[in-house]
Amino acid sequence: MSSTDVNLSAAEARNYHLRSKHHMQRYAEGPGQLDWDAQPAPFRQFAGAPTLKLPFCAADQDRPFAELAQPHPAPLPVTLANVAALLQLSLGLSAWKSWQGSRWALRNNPSSGNLHPVEGYLLARGVPGLADGVHHYDPLAHALEGRALIAPSAAPCWLAVGLSSVMWREAWKYGERAFRYCQLDIGHAMAAFGYAAASLGWTVAAQPLASGELAALLGLDRESDYPSGRYAYTEDEEPEVLLWLGAPGVTPPPGASALADWLSAAVWQGQPSVIDPQPGYRWPVIDRVAVATRVHEAPPAGWTPTPGQLSPTPSPHASPASAQTLIQQRRSGQRYQPRHAMPAADFYRLLQALLPHEGAPWHVPAMAPAVHLLLCVLRVDGLSPGLYLLPRQPGRVTQWPELALHFPERAPVSALHPDCPRGLGLLRLRTLELPEAQRFMRALCCHQDIASTGAFTVAMLGEFDATLDAHGGHGYRLLLREAGQIGQALYLEAEAAGLRGTGIGCFFDNTLHGALGLNDARLQTLYHFTVGLPVVDARVETTPPYPDADLTERP
Repeated sequence: MSSTDVNLSAAEARNYHLRSKHHMQRYAEGPGQLDWDAQPAPFRQFAGAPTLKLPFCAADQDRPFAELAQPHPAPLPVTLANVAALLQLSLGLSAWKSWQGSRWALRNNPSSGNLHPVEGYLLARGVPGLADGVHHYDPLAHALEGRALIAPSAAPCWLAVGLSSVMWREAWKYGERAFRYCQLDIGHAMAAFGYAAASLGWTVAAQPLASGELAALLGLDRESDYPSGRYAYTEDEEPEVLLWLGAPGVTPPPGASALADWLSAAVWQGQPSVIDPQPGYRWPVIDRVAVATRVHEAPPAGWTPTPGQLSPTPSPHASPASAQTLIQQRRSGQRYQPRHAMPAADFYRLLQALLPHEGAPWHVPAMAPAVHLLLCVLRVDGLSPGLYLLPRQPGRVTQWPELALHFPERAPVSALHPDCPRGLGLLRLRTLELPEAQRFMRALCCHQDIASTGAFTVAMLGEFDATLDAHGGHGYRLLLREAGQIGQALYLEAEAAGLRGTGIGCFFDNTLHGALGLNDARLQTLYHFTVGLPVVDARVETTPPYPDADLTERP
């Protein structure tokens, strides 16, 4: 890709980001009303493709969640049952909810508005009991649909998972801002695979591929297979990322040309189900930013950190819960106890888990960490309410001199509180009275009470200009995905601390920038998140995700 093309794609991403911001005076363009009876289909199946029902997770595939940052003492072999556990713990259902005649599914990977644009495809060779080829994962049935099957061979085993986005599922509700949310959800799913793989003792890493190469591998470019007509844009799946699985006996991944050769003899099967036959809107800006941010040629290998760029493994927390339990009980909090204070030790431990380290879910990234955390502490024992900053790479604060001018009283928290780990790098920017901090966060997050009643709220700040300058428009996807990965870590670490998290996609971008003294695009806010003690609504009925499975019902 030429420097001119890189600049043009970056310009399109910048224009989209500016256009899709919410402002105090107006919100980003979206639908005027929603008809929930006409919601796009949340699940896609491939009619006519051979279906393989998968086994469910078992106790012998589990380990304590607190150990996921440590190497597995005995990594599990590649079997159909273990592959099934990987898919269930990352993309599978976690529960069914019902209230006043409505019924909906929750999944192990969180999603904006529970709309779930992410589709998953398993690429496999040499797995006993599983045909070689490309399989679509159906989370509703916990089954694999044989999309492109290949004659078996004696070649060594390898495994990969391809992720795509059905962007219309988000655009139906969120309009032009939907592209942001789809990329956050891809980040959620990538981290979900990181945790699920670690529970088995496996590793996961993103494999650099051009978007067109990935579309061909997953069959997304087979236009004749997909519904066509006036509303064909609602049916498109956007190629996102290919994740390679490392496990005992698995060979290193072949290159793009070898994958294409492997797939050339495949027999493609199945007709994808319709997502939305009668959409009421169209958002062309989403199509434009999708094209501009694709990878048009295979990118270089991902970031290889030096020892000083990785943080130490987080200290153990007190939760004895297993990985399967925490992953499957994860929910988005709907309301929080406004007087509950989080213990400082739990707060520091949670923040340690958000820094890049060798454990889950921080598999090999495409670039050095470029998303940093502004925290509004509300109720954490021993910490004054106010604004705090957690850079996720050492030395980053020196690149933002306006923060020093805007917050002259800033200080390392470890110098103020001896119980704060010195290597954490947490800075106190400004203390606030609790009511002031609550009003600020509530107003900033589109006047939502949930942002002001928990223990703390996070705004994720991305190195916007530098990332787009280095990676072109595709850097925008990388930033949002990194923010989504942080969000998934926050979800599970909150559960481990006996709390709950909520991702917040609605916020006033420029209002936050102004509050920090930022007047350019070096840093842009990408995703907000809050953590607290949930108030559980007993009126909503919860039932198990798979009635035919021996699974314990979870709240």
